[in-house]
Amino acid sequence: MTEGAGTLYVVSTPIGNMGDFSFRAVEVLKSVDLVLAEDTRHSRTLLNRYAIEARTASYHEHNEAKTTPGLVKRLVEGESFALISDAGTPLLSDPGQRLVRAAIDAGVPVVPVPGASALLAALVASGLAADRFTFYGFLPRKGKERSQALDEIASSRVTAVLYEAPNRVADSLREIAERAPDRETVVARELTKQFEELRRGTVASLSAYYNDTPPRGEVVIIIAGAPSAAPDESALRDDARALLARGLSARDVAAELTRRGASRNLAYRLAHDAE
Repeated sequence: MTEGAGTLYVVSTPIGNMGDFSFRAVEVLKSVDLVLAEDTRHSRTLLNRYAIEARTASYHEHNEAKTTPGLVKRLVEGESFALISDAGTPLLSDPGQRLVRAAIDAGVPVVPVPGASALLAALVASGLAADRFTFYGFLPRKGKERSQALDEIASSRVTAVLYEAPNRVADSLREIAERAPDRETVVARELTKQFEELRRGTVASLSAYYNDTPPRGEVVIIIAGAPSAAPDESALRDDARALLARGLSARDVAAELTRRGASRNLAYRLAHDAE
């Protein structure tokens, strides 16, 4: 770390409900020399609510390349900044990666101050598998990149999470439904706000619903991973014979076949048939 450098705090802010703001976040925002916000007018409402009088400066996708070097210089010289987005956790489909990377390269400590995240709020309430997932952010608008992203979502074995603008929800679901119509899906809307809604169904059914009923507000789409392909029984039978030939017991063979994707009943039958 650079001696005498300040600290860059990456601070999560509420995504709707103003109560979802930590004591630590308030303390940090009150203590820093400058709060970097996407829209200072929007963020001022939050800061005023918690009597945070810190100076603010705009930091967004249109000025980050130009302003980052000067901000890093000030951090190295000892000032401390807090980076916030309009809502939720910075860097998740929001600006900030350039500044965080530059601060790290300059030896400036980067400290996360966790809090609300639409991505995680939607995922944990969806009921879909959350042990492994891929976050896609906002899909590319068109072209080869969009097709590749949609193909990847349709073939993924793990849960996919993406953000989408309300006026594009129906079209995105329709395009995914063309690839994987029966995949279990949840559309989370207006999380933590008065009209919060989580609507569940298949990709196809939700595509039809939102085509007729365009959503309002912030939207997160969660799509279940593709089911694993059933193992080939003939190949498993060959595996059972080979494992028995190596001296494994029928019980151990069944356990190994289960690890390779066979159901318990199938694994037990193949192991004993091969004896």
